[in-house]
Amino acid sequence: MKNITDSFLSLGHWPSAGSFGFNTDILATNPINLSIVIGVLIFFGKGVLTDLLDNRKQRILNTIRNSEELRGEAVEQLEKALVRLRKVKTEADQFRVNGYSEIEQEKLNLINSTSKTLEQLENYKNETIRFEEQRAINQVRQRVFQQALQGALGTLNSSLNNDLHLRIISANIGMFGEIKELTD
Repeated sequence: MKNITDSFLSLGHWPSAGSFGFNTDILATNPINLSIVIGVLIFFGKGVLTDLLDNRKQRILNTIRNSEELRGEAVEQLEKALVRLRKVKTEADQFRVNGYSEIEQEKLNLINSTSKTLEQLENYKNETIRFEEQRAINQVRQRVFQQALQGALGTLNSSLNNDLHLRIISANIGMFGEIKELTD
C-alpha cells in the first residue's frame, strides 16, 4: 500500500519541461479543469438532466391532473350532498309541520274524548244518584207501608170481634165468587 501512495506522490514532482504530466499549480489548472468538467457534464448530463426534469414535470402534471379529478369528484359529491341535505331539510320540515298538525289533532281528539268521558261519568253519577234516591224512597215507602199495615192490623185486631170478623170473611168470599163468575 505504501508503494501506491508513493507513486501518487511522485507524480506531483515530475518535471514540466517537454513531457506530459500533471501541473500542480492550483491557480493555473483549476479554471481549465473546471471548464472541462462542466463542459463534459453539460454535454453528457444534459440528456439525463432533461430526462429527470421531464419525469418530474410529468409527475407534477399527473399529480395536478389527479388533483383536478379528485376536486371534480369532490365537487360532484358536495353537490349531491347538498341536494340530499335540501331534500332531508324539506322532509324534516314536512315531518315537523305534519307532526305539529298531528299533535294538534291528537290534542283535540284527547280533549273531545276526555269531555265525552266526563259527560258519561256525569250521566252515570246522575243515574246512580237517581237510583239511590229511588231506592231510598222505595225503602221509606216500604217502611211506611209496613208500619201502616202493622198499625192497621193492630187496630183491626183490637177492634175486631168474632161477629165482625165473620162478616168480613163472608163479604170477601162473596166478592171472590163474583169475580170467579165473571172470569168464567
